[in-house]
Amino acid sequence: MGETTRAWPRDWGISEFLDDQSGVVSRIQLIGAGETPASIRRRIRRRELAIVHPGVYLGHTGEPTWIERAWAGVLHAWPAALSGDTALRAHEGPGRRGRDLGTIEVAVDLSRTVIAPPGVRVRRIERLSERALWNTGPPRLRYEDAAIEVASRAATELDTLSTLADMVQSRRSTAPRLTAEIDRRTRIPRRDWMRDVLTDIADGTCSVLEHGYLHRVVRGHGLPSGQRQVRHESGTRVAYRDTEHTSGLIVELDGRLFHDTATQRDADMERDLDASVEGKETVRLGWGQVFDRACQTAWKVAALHRARGWTGQPHPCRRTDCGIGVT
Repeated sequence: MGETTRAWPRDWGISEFLDDQSGVVSRIQLIGAGETPASIRRRIRRRELAIVHPGVYLGHTGEPTWIERAWAGVLHAWPAALSGDTALRAHEGPGRRGRDLGTIEVAVDLSRTVIAPPGVRVRRIERLSERALWNTGPPRLRYEDAAIEVASRAATELDTLSTLADMVQSRRSTAPRLTAEIDRRTRIPRRDWMRDVLTDIADGTCSVLEHGYLHRVVRGHGLPSGQRQVRHESGTRVAYRDTEHTSGLIVELDGRLFHDTATQRDADMERDLDASVEGKETVRLGWGQVFDRACQTAWKVAALHRARGWTGQPHPCRRTDCGIGVT
């Protein structure tokens, strides 16, 4: 699988290290390049070097850039590689948004204990030598490795879904490659759920969303279940409605994670128009309504049922923060 650590030429001087490592160098490298503790202190006094972390120096005295901080974190914990969101930022470039990039996260081998300096988070992982791309600058975990780590740590299932969808939509990875990464791990939160979501992403289906709606929204709160996958014909067109109720309420589950085409939007609007002609009402629900706000969604869907004559009452689900039924 290639080198298991990054190798630097033995005849490099300080300028070569600074050029190769975005202006950052370690004390060990300086000593190897012929510097002495006294000469290093002299360079610091002359403001040729500035201390970033103990034993890690910057080739100027200004505020370090993100890439300089990333190199400093790796060199402080060396041998180490960027991991998590930090690794994804390194892979994707400076345009990566919506992540916590203030802290540099690095991974070291499971057998080591490294004290993290301010601004750095250290993770201990298995098989670091196999999982890292050592010849990148700075060294980092493979893209799929970092992506699954970030997805598994997400605070909510909606955040996990968003992370996985972003990886595929950006074309930096594929659903099969991300699934293979999940399968390589022995312990990972939401393992089966993530595999099912990736299957839906690859196939363009929404079985996970349908299952979530049935169990989280409908059964979890005692709502009418309706009839699922109802065949409907309009002229030469045949469509299937996700859930249709005898009251005329239709619930469509939209599991699409990427941009709709004009043709897809037109087909949706045509189906909704057909339902209106029949005196029926269509409501469309997505991942956020089902996995992020299931209780709120249940309350609103119950209101739609009551407006059409339902005399029942929704009940609270098993969530401790479910507000349904609380007066």
